[in-house]
Amino acid sequence: MTAPMALARPSPNALWEMDRRHSLHPWTNFGPFEREGSLVISRGEGCYLWDAEGRQYLDAVGGLWCTNIGLGRKEMAQAIAEQAERLAFSNTFVDVTNDPSARLALRLAELAPGDLNRVMFTTGGSTAVDTAVRTVAYYQTCMGRPEKTDIVARDYSYHGSTYLAQSVGKRPGDRVPEFRYKEEGIHHLSVPNPYRRPEGMSEAAFCDALVAEFEALIARVGADRIGGFIAEPIQASGGVIVPPEGYLRRIWEVCQRHDILFIADEVVTSFGRLGHWFASWDLFGVQPDMICTAKGLTSGYVPLGALILSDRMWEAMAADGSRWFTAGFTYSGHPVSCAAGLKNIDIMEREGLLAHADRVGGYFEARMAALADLPLIGDVRGRRLMLCVESVADKATKAVLPDEANESKRISNAAEAMGLLVRPMGHLNVMSPPLVITEAQVDFIAETLERAIVQVTDELVREGFRLG
Repeated sequence: MTAPMALARPSPNALWEMDRRHSLHPWTNFGPFEREGSLVISRGEGCYLWDAEGRQYLDAVGGLWCTNIGLGRKEMAQAIAEQAERLAFSNTFVDVTNDPSARLALRLAELAPGDLNRVMFTTGGSTAVDTAVRTVAYYQTCMGRPEKTDIVARDYSYHGSTYLAQSVGKRPGDRVPEFRYKEEGIHHLSVPNPYRRPEGMSEAAFCDALVAEFEALIARVGADRIGGFIAEPIQASGGVIVPPEGYLRRIWEVCQRHDILFIADEVVTSFGRLGHWFASWDLFGVQPDMICTAKGLTSGYVPLGALILSDRMWEAMAADGSRWFTAGFTYSGHPVSCAAGLKNIDIMEREGLLAHADRVGGYFEARMAALADLPLIGDVRGRRLMLCVESVADKATKAVLPDEANESKRISNAAEAMGLLVRPMGHLNVMSPPLVITEAQVDFIAETLERAIVQVTDELVREGFRLG
């Protein structure tokens, strides 16, 4: 007897065509998408993905910086299913909560540094940042400073894709003329990228210049108008940029002197990516007023984000007992998502994944560093399980190839054909593998990416591109 059509599994080509005809993807590039469609992923386990045709790939991208505990965990699926059966939804507006939301709020308060003991659950990283930026104005107004609402961010920053979060971020390529962005009250400082510092300037002098730039901005705009500063400890999608030694601590100290709230966007860097629950204090000596987190909070199994804020801020906002905090989302504190977050933390603690990420991440850094010897590679940078390689046309001048070379996409395509997924961005190829990755899998990444880079380098030379 023929199976009902509703249960029939579409062919790989049918799935590809459904997506091509009906999906609008985040960051769609219309021409290539309409011609080539998408890679259809059908299954995942650990660090591996399989496409609809059955081909296997090692996912060195980690989803989007997020599949920290690896895919296919039965106990995660069971925790999600059990919670969905017990209580699939309960809103957390005003004076209602649920068991997993309350318990996860406590766990985050226990893991976060200092007095960051208050948690606002969101739908993801973008909405966590959006809420944090809005909360700057709320807090400063409660403190009797209603004009102190401007926000300072950095060039090459990425903070999400809501209207406000994308306005605060300033990554090349994100600001397209067809969209509109908020400009008033948002300021941007130079990107703290040591690789691209002025020629002849030491890293220490570069750090001094960056801090001086912030102080000059405050003097020009007025400390009475700047309410918050937002920074990723390591700028992720903006190029895996590790700031100069001491930079973040000194910027934080400037914020302290001028009553400017320090927002740490740890959507990527938290939950083990750098070997710590949170990187701000443990790696950079910064005690933020707010931390934004998401991604590794549930290892991508279900959507969830959180804004974690200080007791000091809470006390100021709640001071007279009559105010309303009119922000939130239907899915804030979603019981299924919070149950996933609790199970995710349990797995990470039980398996010692922070220590594992630190150890294997050190090996990853060492193996990838060797790629800097290749003619096409100008810089290999990042920390632990958050790295990238930057392609250049000339190592001495650090000049990049023209856009038509499209070398990072060609490298990722070549790697994909060899069973490895890396993420092309501009002139970069970015990697953020799951925390469960092994040294043998790191070897595969390094060896396969090297083969892909060599292959593309040869192609570029044959096509007449000049390489230093």
